[in-house]
Amino acid sequence: MILPILVAQTFHSVSPAYGDHAMVSSPEPLATQIGVEILKKGGNAFDAAVAVNFAIAVTYPTAGNIGGGGFAVGMTSKGQKFSLDFREVAPKKANRNMYLDKEGEVINGLSTDSHLAVGVPGSVDGMVQLHEKYGKLKWSEVVEPAIRLAQDGFQVRGSLHDSLNASKGDLSRYESSKAVFFRDGEVIPEGAILRIPDLARTLSEVKTKKRAGFYEGWVADIIVADMKANNGLITQEDLRDYRSKWREPISVKGNGVELVTMPLPSSGGITLGQTFGLLDWNFLKSQRQNSAEAIQHITEALRLSYADRNHFLGDPDFVDVPVKKLLDPAYLAQRKKLMPRGKAGSSKEVDHGTPEHMETTHFCIVDKDGNVCAVTTTLNGGYGIGAVVPGAGFIWNNEMDDFTSKPGSPNRYGLLQGEANAIAPGKKMLSSMTPSIFLKDGKFWMTAGSPGGPTIITTVLQVFLNTHLWDMDIQRAVDAPRFHHQHFPDNIRLEPGIESTTDLLKMGYELDQRKAPWGQASAIMRLPNGKLSGGFDSRGDGLAAGY
Repeated sequence: MILPILVAQTFHSVSPAYGDHAMVSSPEPLATQIGVEILKKGGNAFDAAVAVNFAIAVTYPTAGNIGGGGFAVGMTSKGQKFSLDFREVAPKKANRNMYLDKEGEVINGLSTDSHLAVGVPGSVDGMVQLHEKYGKLKWSEVVEPAIRLAQDGFQVRGSLHDSLNASKGDLSRYESSKAVFFRDGEVIPEGAILRIPDLARTLSEVKTKKRAGFYEGWVADIIVADMKANNGLITQEDLRDYRSKWREPISVKGNGVELVTMPLPSSGGITLGQTFGLLDWNFLKSQRQNSAEAIQHITEALRLSYADRNHFLGDPDFVDVPVKKLLDPAYLAQRKKLMPRGKAGSSKEVDHGTPEHMETTHFCIVDKDGNVCAVTTTLNGGYGIGAVVPGAGFIWNNEMDDFTSKPGSPNRYGLLQGEANAIAPGKKMLSSMTPSIFLKDGKFWMTAGSPGGPTIITTVLQVFLNTHLWDMDIQRAVDAPRFHHQHFPDNIRLEPGIESTTDLLKMGYELDQRKAPWGQASAIMRLPNGKLSGGFDSRGDGLAAGY
């Protein structure tokens, strides 16, 4: 058992941002400002989403990307709901056992630190599709701000310097990464101007030729050359054949709220939807936020929903996932009987049910007309494999680690996953990204999302509960200390600042008390007076701003 460690809380709440018309919340202030500028010049939430996404590819390199992928959930001012899957896919040369040695054991680092870890990126195609279907401004107008940032440069904030320093070992393995992020053998100092002309050149090609500027032509040639030079798998055919997919979002109702969230290959939507159906809302409302009783009840719901997540979920184009039955109230009512009250359950004794069959980033935008867009995008680990593509300026993802390398062997986030998420050519790896929109009386009320691997799901859940049940403003809701449970390992992970540890230990829980917080949630809420209120997590130094 891990004993309690008393640690002072490392972040604090500030006041929410307010706007009469529109709001942007993102992990990087320059990107937020670009989003607001796009909205002010007549762009809608989807124009701003594209502009912000390309901007964070420049200014937030630990997770912002064009060398990775993500998900978008949106709702138009007319009430049309959609989700866009621009997740990476396994290259055509990938195979089921590509990370195993001759004895069938996982080769450490192969799925995280090598070019074999790279999935075919989807971000550029996703942004093109989002803009073509819902954008209002010219494509060139929404891409140009990111090009300026990369070409002219921007001042390195303390958080970026610290992030680069923390990943110094990975980045220093590649001369191309050192050329961008190092000066005289050390990480670029705080306050210095960071320019990435190769990335500006790549973005300019995308501005001129849209998806063909990335998946074809000289950029594609550079990508394939880098893969060949480093034993990677991505080919011209992989790039040419990549396409994002429009999918029907998951919709779950509970306690007067409708949750609209990402479907598979996001595990977040189903897991969050199941947890909705397992919670006793009246009981939780009667409890104090982060009390032992509230944490116990939510944990036991998460134990069941993560058990199903880890067993059943995978790319729906490759495996038959019983989504409707996993979310069926009758099935969840049966599962709910397994939830103890007042004491710890056991993950060894509670497996998946039987229905008939940590570095990411999130931003969200609401415009003056009521369009809403929530986007979560990732490289998987911070700075992916640590490699900048020579001559192209962007960073490679290591998303292949999100597949099941071997059933029963944990990935970098400690998740034990099943055959449904096994590697296959052209398959999309399961994700925990959970961009979500919440409605009341059929109208937009709140949107939220976060980075953090499997903690994304529990973060979005707790931000929602903090506002809906415990009446916090949006900034306090994203700043409040959080906890996490994911079936295995069988413990409750706690952030600094949660005071109910003694009671949780008495209930029989093993606690994993972290010295540092996790995640960087962003959220926007519509207030009863019609104004917008935005919050960005004080765990980071992003910005929510409106007008």
